[in-house]
Amino acid sequence: MSKPPASSSAARDALRSFAPKLVDLTDNVLFGDVWERPGLSKRDRSLITCATLVALNRTEQQTGHFQRALNNGVKKEELLELITHLAFYSGWPTAMSAANVAKKVFEGGDQK
Repeated sequence: MSKPPASSSAARDALRSFAPKLVDLTDNVLFGDVWERPGLSKRDRSLITCATLVALNRTEQQTGHFQRALNNGVKKEELLELITHLAFYSGWPTAMSAANVAKKVFEGGDQK
């Protein structure tokens, strides 16, 4: 099982005592089962997840998943192309917000 990015682990650790079952399901079902299924590569799962997070404007989760995508072999240029492409489908504000998150991730900052 691959480990989630440190930023995701830190966010879950902050919730562990408050919502232990939610964190347990995140660790063991989502990242322990769903992300490990053989039907899609982790790279493909990352692209799908990042596209969904951009389209839904889920900026808090984008930081960890953009880093995960890079770790899973998605190139920076591909993430930027994904964001640009989605501007026409999910809206300009969602793409601009995602571009700001991506910039921080690429620069190594804002690793919540």
